[in-house]
Amino acid sequence: MASHLYCKVVAIGGGAAGFFGAITCAERLGPGRVTLLERGPNFLQKVKISGGGRCNVTHSCFEPRPLSQRYPRGARALIGAFHKFQPADTVKWFESRGVTLKTESDGRMFPITDNSQTVIDCLVRSARDAGVELRLNCGVERIDRRADGGFRVTTTKGEAIECERVLLATGGCRAAAAGELAVTLGHTLAEPVPSLFTFHVKDPRIEGLAGLAVEHAEVSVPDAKLRENGPVLVTHWGLSGPGILRLSAWGARELHGLNYEFRLRVNWLPGKNFESVGPLLRAKRDTDGAKRVVNANPFPIPNRFWERLVAAAGIAQITQWSNVSREQHHALARQLIECEFTVTGKSLNKDEFVTCGGVRLPEVDFTTMESRVCPGVFFAGELLDVDGITGGFNFQAAWTTGWLAGNAMAESLDRVGVAK
Repeated sequence: MASHLYCKVVAIGGGAAGFFGAITCAERLGPGRVTLLERGPNFLQKVKISGGGRCNVTHSCFEPRPLSQRYPRGARALIGAFHKFQPADTVKWFESRGVTLKTESDGRMFPITDNSQTVIDCLVRSARDAGVELRLNCGVERIDRRADGGFRVTTTKGEAIECERVLLATGGCRAAAAGELAVTLGHTLAEPVPSLFTFHVKDPRIEGLAGLAVEHAEVSVPDAKLRENGPVLVTHWGLSGPGILRLSAWGARELHGLNYEFRLRVNWLPGKNFESVGPLLRAKRDTDGAKRVVNANPFPIPNRFWERLVAAAGIAQITQWSNVSREQHHALARQLIECEFTVTGKSLNKDEFVTCGGVRLPEVDFTTMESRVCPGVFFAGELLDVDGITGGFNFQAAWTTGWLAGNAMAESLDRVGVAK
């Protein structure tokens, strides 16, 4: 027979959003009133591996509207939410608990320790200080609505936990089954597809150059009318880096529809076009005419990659700038401005794996994160059909929605007189 337990609030999911919601709620309700359940053997696993193990906590974009524009899905819903809790609030929250954040040149914010364990320790300590009961290896089989408006949460350990409010923060729906609890409570899911992924490209221009990075590039997918800017990194499997990851986020559904097989176009000199690059190439005839083209790179492109582009333009290694033909000038300009690759697949970015899809946003009140379908159920984090580009934006959505949900759960219990 299942044992029966009771607490005011059950938070399901031991990731960033679940922890933040549980802590926020418990700090208002007092100890012993919030239980957090995690199916796996460890809490905050995504926090641990984020940012190469440094944890990209948030981003230094402190205005709600521009901040919301970093979310391919959920931008409109998040504007109001960010007016209540945004990156500046996240910075204050962590600093008040002994974790100082630093800002890097691209706006990403990390703990000054450059160690994600600093963030994990802070969250676990804050949860324990607030009196949250933390339980590992305890998944949820089902959630039933009681006649009095409360809930019965049945765990994988055979327990039945009676509670008044439920926070669902189980993470991205990498498969539809991951959103099953929400569906059983009456919600519907936007189809889950990957976001933030790298591109598989096999091409002689990048073969053997894994680890090489071009700091500034414009990447586009003409067939899907997608375009982004940012650094591009060559990997063993093809192309990655912030520019590629942002493109994959904005085009998550379109690229899924193309079965991840499409033409990728790269402008290695963003801001320049054929008209502006042509004269620069021709000027090399006068300034460096006696130098070999492969040895006189006039652009901010790594020399090893420049050599590949020169070869792809049909220019031999021994060719001097003074001997470059008009046709070769044109071919080299095309490699620089409209360099096309054939993408044949994808790989999920291990540090920032994110899913596009989840609980449909019209079914959730974003002022409180409460379900419009099943009152008393609240949502936070990636279970929602919200996802951001790389750079700390997905964690910020987790902190914001968790904070809103935690406060709203506590307030709703206060209103009905069951908070004590």
